Amino acid sequence: MTLPPPSRLWDISAPVHSAAPVFPGDTAYTQQWCATIGPGCPVNVSAITLSPHVGTHADAPLHYDAGGEAIGAVPLDAFIGLCRVIHAIGQGPLITWDHIAHAVQPGRTGEARFPPRVLVRTYERMPVDRWDGQLAAFAPATIERLADEGVVLVGIDTASIDPADSKQLPSHQVIRRRGLRVLENLVLDDVPEGDYELIALPLKLTTADASPVRAVLRSLG
Repeated sequence: MTLPPPSRLWDISAPVHSAAPVFPGDTAYTQQWCATIGPGCPVNVSAITLSPHVGTHADAPLHYDAGGEAIGAVPLDAFIGLCRVIHAIGQGPLITWDHIAHAVQPGRTGEARFPPRVLVRTYERMPVDRWDGQLAAFAPATIERLADEGVVLVGIDTASIDPADSKQLPSHQVIRRRGLRVLENLVLDDVPEGDYELIALPLKLTTADASPVRAVLRSLG
């Protein structure tokens, strides 16, 4: 019997360490050792402090809605399953429908034109070592149209689906109103456009407004 070739995995998670960039004023990653291997101690044990928005992460409704769910209460189904990676490199400051329309899958009336999850690459090389105050974000109307297409999760390779200096967070408010989930700070540098299986499960943090995720894509073939 001939076995099918193994699925390829793409790790699309940003590295997390003390130099990982954060929103100005947010809590950076720090780590201290509480125990180290030596005479009388068989293990290393550390304590870490970080914002749940450091690195690749999933926002909870609580992040942008005072009455929203914490990330530990959010159902996991949106964070695993079929997704489409779309390139809109250098198309900021706002990703409009025109930037992603080339990835619409034509089909018969009533068929889905997108899978339930859409990840957009905006960087040629995602800046994992510095803060980018000019990050590309989604235009709110783009989120609305993706929701109309049946998309339940959107992701982007920048730190926010809204501009870094936004105070109203209009795209986050569309996410809130339409019930979508969001992934930010993805690393899509080496991922070709196309369809994949996404696995990006948040931790069950029962009171947190977000969670780090180890996001991976798996080939479908």
